[in-house]
Amino acid sequence: MAVKLRLMRMGKKKQPTYRVVAADARSPRNGRFIEIVGTYQPRQEPSVILIDNEKALKWLRNGAQPTESVEKLLKVSGAWAEFKGEAPAAAAADS
Repeated sequence: MAVKLRLMRMGKKKQPTYRVVAADARSPRNGRFIEIVGTYQPRQEPSVILIDNEKALKWLRNGAQPTESVEKLLKVSGAWAEFKGEAPAAAAADS
């Protein structure tokens, strides 16, 4: 089973919010998913990105492939740098 980390659209018409989910690659966008990894609210100013980095790292280490948009969100949250073995941006700025 190929697992993808991708966005699942939620919210009202013209007011989207998204869940970042781990789902089977064959399931539809808003269909069955395995686990919720985080949320993304693009309409807030500034946009709100809440990602559980431990869950995201667990899925990435088990071979889940993120979509392009989720990869960008993981870079913002710092999970992508930790997965790639780089120092997180926040920790590098504190030093």
